[in-house]
Amino acid sequence: MIKIKSEEEIALMRESALIVSKTLGVLAKEVKPGVTTLKLDKLAEEFIRDHGAVPGFLGLYDFPNTLCMSPNAQVVHGIPNDKPLENGDIISIDCGAVKNEFYGDHAYTFEVGEVNPDTKALLKVTKESLYKGIEQFKIGNRVGDVGYAIQKHAEEHNYGVVRELVGHGLGRKMHEDPEMPNYGKRGRGKKFKNGMTVAIEPMINQGTKRIKQLKDGWTILTADNKPSAHFEHDVALIDGKPKLLSTFDYIYDALGISTDEEDEFRFD
Repeated sequence: MIKIKSEEEIALMRESALIVSKTLGVLAKEVKPGVTTLKLDKLAEEFIRDHGAVPGFLGLYDFPNTLCMSPNAQVVHGIPNDKPLENGDIISIDCGAVKNEFYGDHAYTFEVGEVNPDTKALLKVTKESLYKGIEQFKIGNRVGDVGYAIQKHAEEHNYGVVRELVGHGLGRKMHEDPEMPNYGKRGRGKKFKNGMTVAIEPMINQGTKRIKQLKDGWTILTADNKPSAHFEHDVALIDGKPKLLSTFDYIYDALGISTDEEDEFRFD
């Protein structure tokens, strides 16, 4: 059942989402060759707790860490470890936090040092597909409209759209209704209503859409071992339009990037 949020609840959710956004901004300064994902994980946990929240992933479904850290061919749910990142890697960092009983949950795929042009293009298109999906999260549309927009943009660039892993409703639980696939048909699925809050998160592969899982029970990889990218925002439907509860601004401030990509969806 879809849980419609009040204005007050959406405001509380935004607090949680912004803690995640700020955490990712702190990590953006630290993602570089030689750093370990376990070090980044510890930094994130400290920052989240220091800001009055608790890590949303740690212990959830028995996950062992604060962050899902998924480099290169790992799609999602990678477990932090002591292996240093290398120049040319990419790393998807998915982070969650709980404050005032509400979850924030979003992700960004970072470049590590100098990344090759083909991988840069994958990241660019995946992030574009995120915003094309967000555009369709509006009154009059349905779940399939978001998935269709994401799928269409990714497949126009000959990328694979993961089927088994999807976005989701978000609130007092990390995963609420509705599921938000990154593929679909226009006009299909549950109808959007004001007060809905969702996490939209394209997971796009450079090659095949097929995936496999490591024996650790968590880590998901592309079946052909080609790179995968993952970007995620928390979004509320307010007055018929999508409004971002999360932001990449803190990441961009850390990296010296200027962009207007979020302007259309800014939370007032």
